[in-house]
Amino acid sequence: MKLQSFIEHPWFSRFILTVILINAVLIGLSTDSSLYENYETMFIGLDVLVLAIFTIEIVLKLWVYRLHFFKEGWNVFDFVIVAGSLVLYNTHLVSVLRILRVLRVLRTISVVPSLRRLTAALFLAIPAIGSVTILMGIIFYVYAIIGTSFFRDVAPEYFGNIGLSTLTLFQVFTLESWASGVFRPIFEEVVWSWFYFVSFIIVSTFIILNLIVGEIVNNAQKLSEHSEQESEDTRKIMNELNELKKLVKEKQE
Repeated sequence: MKLQSFIEHPWFSRFILTVILINAVLIGLSTDSSLYENYETMFIGLDVLVLAIFTIEIVLKLWVYRLHFFKEGWNVFDFVIVAGSLVLYNTHLVSVLRILRVLRVLRTISVVPSLRRLTAALFLAIPAIGSVTILMGIIFYVYAIIGTSFFRDVAPEYFGNIGLSTLTLFQVFTLESWASGVFRPIFEEVVWSWFYFVSFIIVSTFIILNLIVGEIVNNAQKLSEHSEQESEDTRKIMNELNELKKLVKEKQE
């Protein structure tokens, strides 16, 4: 019980979060070739230390929770990253090891509760996002056919075929240089083309993206309310236990 209280203590989580952030800074600094070559021994030593701390953390949690440790997805994620780093540390698979070292930064999500809720909300929104993506694909396809039909001769480099039209519409969707690069040259030749581009931006960029964002925000709010309800239930249980303890003490006296 003491060990479980230790690993579940907020200070332990803060310590692990600090190590994760230090690891992130070290990975970023190690991308500078000249800096890494000058302090290679220090970088390797600190990397080993960070990996050792992560390993001890996983071992302690495995010792306390046993098989229950793997019932939570974030624990499995942490275990795979740390175990993979240990297995591949002295192998020739350097590229895979580098990826795992970078993925250690993502452990920030598993340590910070608010990030966990936000990520969970994102995953819960995937089915709705899938439906919205299908709708977006239909819109892209329809507008790509219209663009190819009307602007093929005016701007063949943008609307020469369905593939080019789709890529052009994706550029317009991201609002990256769509006015000066795509719209204005076509507008000089086809006056009504403004309606085509403006309507596509309104439908795809504003409406569709707002649907996706709204779904994620809605799920995040539900998870937050659920978490608050669980906290309230926990407080009630603790208050009841404290009252029972007082009653027991009074009877013993």
